[in-house]
Amino acid sequence: MENVMTVPHQNILSVNPIPSLSDELNDVRLRTAKIVSDYVIPQENILAGYDGDEKKDSLYEELRNHTREQGLWKPHLPEEYGGMGAGFLTLAYMNEIMAWSPYSQSCFGIVPPSAGNESVLAKYASPAQIEKWLLPSVRGEMQSCFSMTEPDAPGSDPRSLQTTATLDGDEWVINGRKWFTSNARNADFAIVMCRTETADDDGNVNSKMTQIIVPTDSPGFEHVRDIPVWGHTGGSHGEIRYNNVRVPKENALGQRGTGHAAAQDRLGAGRVYHCMNCVGSMWRAFDLMVKRATEREVHGGKLEEKQFIQGFIADSYMDIQAARLMTIHTAEIIESGRDPRTDISAIKVFVPAAMHRVVDRAIQTFGGIGVSTEHPLAGFYLAARTLRLADGPDEVHKILIAKNILKHYHAGYSWDFG
Repeated sequence: MENVMTVPHQNILSVNPIPSLSDELNDVRLRTAKIVSDYVIPQENILAGYDGDEKKDSLYEELRNHTREQGLWKPHLPEEYGGMGAGFLTLAYMNEIMAWSPYSQSCFGIVPPSAGNESVLAKYASPAQIEKWLLPSVRGEMQSCFSMTEPDAPGSDPRSLQTTATLDGDEWVINGRKWFTSNARNADFAIVMCRTETADDDGNVNSKMTQIIVPTDSPGFEHVRDIPVWGHTGGSHGEIRYNNVRVPKENALGQRGTGHAAAQDRLGAGRVYHCMNCVGSMWRAFDLMVKRATEREVHGGKLEEKQFIQGFIADSYMDIQAARLMTIHTAEIIESGRDPRTDISAIKVFVPAAMHRVVDRAIQTFGGIGVSTEHPLAGFYLAARTLRLADGPDEVHKILIAKNILKHYHAGYSWDFG
């Protein structure tokens, strides 16, 4: 069976150094691109499991060992915890390249949601928690899940979460209901967002949440079901009930009441990485589309000769470049220590929508085969639509953008275009 997923494309093979970046960062980009283009893309059928789980698992292990040898393993973690120690901007550029294939991240040791949990543990965990939870996760001995979203509270307002944790002697007692807890079925422990305090007189509840580590074999931890997403039942987006789950007091992650801040640390950076992933996926879709246009004969000529297709190519190029520059600009703002909130919300809205348009044009260029699993396009399309909800719906981010800009102007300043 022909599978164009296995065909390397010119763009990723010709990743050029960017003059404005350091030699070190450019070297990381080039070495990441070589692994993705030479080893991952040509073997996507195997990594997808089409040739059997045994062959898939063996290849993944081989590729993971290769990234370790290249010094590119777990770039999101400090070297002291077995990671690469990449800075924020370096990891953003790596995400762009890894996203050319839906199978790349696992080869580099970035497996969501465990990777996000590892980053949170690296920043907030106590030395004892590092030994008990983080290091086994890094070694691949444990998996984890992040348990935040609730069916009875709007996902757009994390301050409305209702799951509670109350202290009873030296133990937290947790009660509540969560869902879309990714990887719940396979996880050895969950990081659970809990309400540990009541609101103060001003109604401030941001500082009243605590993240607590909960082993999934704890009595009262009930995996109710996996929630099908886009018709797929094997995604392990679990619904969880916490029925008087008891864990030691020292399982609180960071200081009591800092859960909201820890979640924002995770989600803010994650939104930038998700957007760089979108850019990489857009480049892959774009290359597939252009290649198809140059090869497909239809109605007496190549698709590339048709003005509709030429329009697709031009519009997609503009979407990709705009999305990429916006995301890199936001990453640079974060790296500089300035307030990135307005720009994070802007890319969170714009980039997945641009990806949706680019992938949609690519699918249209391929016709029926474009929605098959012989291409990554269908997966890209669903991911783009999902990201308009994940990490906060577009509408909430638009409101935040407007509020931040208006607040700035009311304070007597024009907008800072730096």
